[in-house]
Amino acid sequence: MTVRKGNRLGISIQEHMAINVCPGPIRPIRQISAYFPRLSPTSSFSEPLSPNQLTAPAPLSPGSAGQGGGGAIDSCDSDDNTSLGTLEFDLLYEKATSSLHCTVLRAKGLKPMDFNGLADPYVKLHLLPGACKANKLKTKIVRNTLNPVWNETLTYCGITEEDMYRKTLRVSVCDEDKLTHNEFIGESRVALRRVKPDQTKHFNICLEHPPPLPSPTAMSTALRGISCYLREWETEQQRSLEERGRLLLCLQFLPPNARGGLCVGVKRCAHLAAMDVNGFSDPYVKTYLKPDVQKKSKHKTAVIKKTLNPEFNEEFFYEISFTELASKTLEVTVWDYDLGKSNDFIGGVSFGCHSQGDALQHWIDCLKNKGQKVERWHTLTNELPGSTVQE
Repeated sequence: MTVRKGNRLGISIQEHMAINVCPGPIRPIRQISAYFPRLSPTSSFSEPLSPNQLTAPAPLSPGSAGQGGGGAIDSCDSDDNTSLGTLEFDLLYEKATSSLHCTVLRAKGLKPMDFNGLADPYVKLHLLPGACKANKLKTKIVRNTLNPVWNETLTYCGITEEDMYRKTLRVSVCDEDKLTHNEFIGESRVALRRVKPDQTKHFNICLEHPPPLPSPTAMSTALRGISCYLREWETEQQRSLEERGRLLLCLQFLPPNARGGLCVGVKRCAHLAAMDVNGFSDPYVKTYLKPDVQKKSKHKTAVIKKTLNPEFNEEFFYEISFTELASKTLEVTVWDYDLGKSNDFIGGVSFGCHSQGDALQHWIDCLKNKGQKVERWHTLTNELPGSTVQE
């Protein structure tokens, strides 16, 4: 507040302090990177820098990044990306065997993670969406380097064409640490629909930070985000109820002149649901040929401990005529063995004239092609269509 003393204008101590501490508009705090010139990939080190470039970087206009003349910089040239390193790998999807091969070749310029300025890197693969334990594959560890070479092929079995259309492969590079937990270096995500069947696709990508979690700024936005999350969660829960893993089964009907009957080959399972607290299962497979009044058609494989991708390679034979087989239903179920209590049901699939989809087609192909082995992957469900009706 000003006070008049005659013709002179006096200034109070409060106004004097306010003038000194607020001399003008607030300016943004300059970062240390502002004192160093940022060169474009096409610029030369011999080009002289103007005093303005040395003291204060010129602000970019909103439309300058999209214009020509070297204004746009490729995302892989960003400091945030190149500081993590690059990764080179190949993807190949074999349609005949329903397998996805990822050949991890090498990485370059990885971010140092240890005190010696190096790292002990390895690569992890995850199929998204999907259970982490069932879909995780891992390369060997290369010690004390920022430019590791793996040349290692990791294979996913039981990958259908539908999986290739809707799933994403997450490729992450981590640093192994014996004293503490392993550290994350960077990742990249590849939509599998970019890979054509039976054609190798090469990737040489910059590693990135994991995508940030959404941070809504308003309550309405937060509520919309929560509702979207709940819808996605319900969809995934429904899918997890319908899909419990994959089963590779071989069916062969032998004609009467060669010991007539049905040969069932249980090859392997993939991406099974985890039933134990350790995140794994102890799976085995049972087969029934129903209706079975005397209950003599049960066969059971060996139990494979602590895995979600077991390999069985066992065969069971049912001596039966072609006419009788037409009225039968083959039920194949996968279980988790538990010592001292009842075993947990993981999933199953049924084959017969009353089946549907791939199971029905597999059964028909087996009956049509007598003497030939018909091998196919099947999706396990938490219920067997028609099994309750048969019993």
